[in-house]
Amino acid sequence: MKKIILAIDGMTCSACSNGLEKYLNRQKGIINCSVNLVMANASIDYDETILNQKMIEKFVKEAGFKSLGLFKESDIENKNKNEKITFLLFSLLAIILMYISMGHMIGLPTLEIFNMHTHAIPYSILLFLLTLTFLFYGFDILKNGYKNLIHKTPNMDTLVSIGVISSMLYSLYSMYEIVRGNHSYVDNLYFESAAIVIFFIKLGRYMDNISKDKTKEAIQKLVKITPNYAVVKIDGIEKQVTIDQVQKGDVVISKPGEKIAVDGEIIHGKAHLDESFITGESKKARKTIGEKVMAGSINYDGYLEYRAEKIGKESTISEIVKLVIEASNTKAPIAKVADKVSGYFVPVVIVIAIITFFTYLLLGYAFSIAVRTFVTILVVACPCSLGLATPLAIVISEGLCASHGILVKKSEILENAQKTNTIVFDKTGTLTYGSLKIAKIINYSVMEDSKLLQYVGSIESKSTHPIGKAFIEYLQENKLEIMEVDDFKNISGYGIIGKLNEQEFILGNSKILSKYNIKNPYFEDEKRLAQEGNSIIYVVRDKEIMALIGVNDIIRENATEVISYLTRHKIDTIMLTGDNQETAQKIAKEVGITKVMANVLPSEKAAIIKKLKQEKRYVMMCGDGINDSPALASSDIGISVNSGTDIAMDSSDVILIKNDLFCIINLMHISSKTIRNIKQNLFWAFFYNSLMIPIAMGLFQTFGITINPMIASLAMVISSFSVILNALRLKRICV
Repeated sequence: MKKIILAIDGMTCSACSNGLEKYLNRQKGIINCSVNLVMANASIDYDETILNQKMIEKFVKEAGFKSLGLFKESDIENKNKNEKITFLLFSLLAIILMYISMGHMIGLPTLEIFNMHTHAIPYSILLFLLTLTFLFYGFDILKNGYKNLIHKTPNMDTLVSIGVISSMLYSLYSMYEIVRGNHSYVDNLYFESAAIVIFFIKLGRYMDNISKDKTKEAIQKLVKITPNYAVVKIDGIEKQVTIDQVQKGDVVISKPGEKIAVDGEIIHGKAHLDESFITGESKKARKTIGEKVMAGSINYDGYLEYRAEKIGKESTISEIVKLVIEASNTKAPIAKVADKVSGYFVPVVIVIAIITFFTYLLLGYAFSIAVRTFVTILVVACPCSLGLATPLAIVISEGLCASHGILVKKSEILENAQKTNTIVFDKTGTLTYGSLKIAKIINYSVMEDSKLLQYVGSIESKSTHPIGKAFIEYLQENKLEIMEVDDFKNISGYGIIGKLNEQEFILGNSKILSKYNIKNPYFEDEKRLAQEGNSIIYVVRDKEIMALIGVNDIIRENATEVISYLTRHKIDTIMLTGDNQETAQKIAKEVGITKVMANVLPSEKAAIIKKLKQEKRYVMMCGDGINDSPALASSDIGISVNSGTDIAMDSSDVILIKNDLFCIINLMHISSKTIRNIKQNLFWAFFYNSLMIPIAMGLFQTFGITINPMIASLAMVISSFSVILNALRLKRICV
């Protein structure tokens, strides 16, 4: 299976995006397709043995739209400059047209040659010529409307096209009668209606585009974080190149005040870097030889040379942008309701308009009134507001989350996070910083402590667990060399095994002793160390316990406040850890968690999560993204911390790039506000159509409430604009 994201041109409403999505999903070889109206793209999973990009783009064309090729981050940028000039020009023409056709109704002076009653022929010809310019301006609307009708995916453009063409045809017939001398037909001219309908549609789309650009501001900021140029060192000579020319392995230079160009590893120099765009930490991070740097970081005060490791789309920031865009392309469950309604909406409106047209004729109304009512129904019944209700809110919230260090991989998370009633926390690296320090060693062997720790540290250096970092730091601080390790094995949930000088060492918790049938005469020592808050490591060689090592961790600064907040809001919190019971209870008591499950294997964690879900709980699991992958995948929402260095490989649904547990609360807050906003948008969209269609049909004529096509098109614009403004309120969420 292969995945591509195509930029799509020609989508104007939810019926467009839904029609394209349904059409593509019906094609052989396409596994799944999701079309995003706001981002104007289509995310497509397909079988590369059957299809290629060219064939998929052909399907897009067949559906009545145009593929602009692969979607690029730069496509997100604002492109409204030329559109603004054109819109202003046609705004002036619209005023002139309205003045000529309706100025006399409100007593405005008019040129006698264009007086509709005394000079009906020049009056009708001028209106016709002005309207032709608007037909040219709205040719894309008419073309899309026709194409979508032919491909059986009618949309808003189809409604407008039928209405405009109907008005034009009837007006052309009336103009023909006027030229023949029957000047009474001057009252049956609807040229201005066709023109102004197109103008208001264009007005709505112009405002839509501006608003959509605002919804994507957070993503735009991420795109612009990395610099356009870099300085590389070739044979001792500095050379400035474009960012695209940097290759893996190049030595890149960064001086004070400059941005890091690509992800890499420092090979010379030291400096403090501002990584707040990723970590959210205002404190500058001190970086020196051997440490990683991320593209977009600002060099605060030092000279650095670093070797390029991740370039272009492989960089951390590019992965973040990619995931945010992909997340906005996924469909939240609530969006599917609007999609389904939109799919039936346009055909139903066309049927209603046709039935109303013939009903008016049967009731004896003039043909001109029947046509005007027919056109009004088509124009007023715009599914735009319905289609924008969900994706606008989702894109804004996705960007808001990303700008606050919360990377959400699927939009359904934004809908479901507010349902959470149980949060399960891992201990090490989640409730604690995972910055373990060797606190105590009880040595039962004849080997010196330093030598023993060198052996243990060498084996632990092969592990990805936070405990391994404590030993590596010890070796570095004491300038002890890391020895060559053979036959390294990771026994998930138990410990690790490795050979040094042909001797096998087993390192792990007390469960690893049972696994390998090793007697434990030191249980009381373990208990004493655990009561002091240590995580315990047994060191075993030749089936004999050589030592017990206790390592300490530090509780996250805000962990207690987060647990307190969750408890006050009736959300159950549970600690799930592979550590021993005594250490787990001590940490849990300090942070305020009352439910603790200790000595749990990774596979057992997943089983516990499934059991909680069977109890009708909506479970969020928060872990370090390393040993907790099965549990993260099993939970309703999996959240990982400490994963900024390997975002693409993470198995969770949400990544807390800032490593701040308060982000969990922020996520739930944003989720709650987003769903409320979407429901408001959907309500007003449904309310608008429920109200305006009956008015357009003339059902309220007895109360003096009627509308014409021009008012209908303006009402349609106001409807869409109200949804846009409501969605933009999400940008003001305080987190």
